[in-house]
Amino acid sequence: MSKVALFVFLIFAGFNLSAQNTLPTFTAEADAFLKKFVVAGKVDYAAVKKEAKSIQSLSDKIGSIDLAEASDNSKKAFYINAYNLLVIQAVTNGYPLQTVMDKPGFFDKTLHLVAGEKLTLNNLEKKKLLEPYRDARLHFVLVCAALSCPPLADFAYTPDQMDTQLNTRTQLALNNPTFIRVNTPKQQVLISKIFDWYQADFLKNNQTVLHFINAYRSNKIPENYQLGFYEYDWNLNKK
Repeated sequence: MSKVALFVFLIFAGFNLSAQNTLPTFTAEADAFLKKFVVAGKVDYAAVKKEAKSIQSLSDKIGSIDLAEASDNSKKAFYINAYNLLVIQAVTNGYPLQTVMDKPGFFDKTLHLVAGEKLTLNNLEKKKLLEPYRDARLHFVLVCAALSCPPLADFAYTPDQMDTQLNTRTQLALNNPTFIRVNTPKQQVLISKIFDWYQADFLKNNQTVLHFINAYRSNKIPENYQLGFYEYDWNLNKK
């Protein structure tokens, strides 16, 4: 092969590789992965472990995606999908395990490459999603691999469906009797500690936590019910 031909080939190969690493391509592959390995909100980590190349390929794309020209909704969808997939990869790397709490630094020490930046899972959640978007619905789509997390979606989030998907997943969680535990005879409701840890996110416009919950519930909880928090179950959300 001549030098000119080799040069043209390398340029073409570079463009081709770049074309394969676009946001739509990543989203489509993430969607296929989640449909394959997520069942009823839980992850088949054993199966993911057997096909480790699949999650590694997605992780590589997460690291090298260029968001320079991406819209806000595209970034939002990407970071949500990235968080959920990187959690799955981190669990799979240490699988079998009972809980992510058995892995020191799981959320706040281990670094992941995300769109060219090295971030912990906590930084990805807070610096790329919660702080810039101030959208409390994000708490119901970001899944930290625990049984007390909202169920993991078996699809990838997309820019064009972002608002609808956030509303649907929030409604799903807040109408779930395991997630929101209403005791009518005692006029009491026990809620996730997510509402305690991130209370400020749910108190916009002078609303209460209960106001936020009721905005997404079919059966409203009376204002006079006493709110409490149940213990967070950190056991793995495994199928």
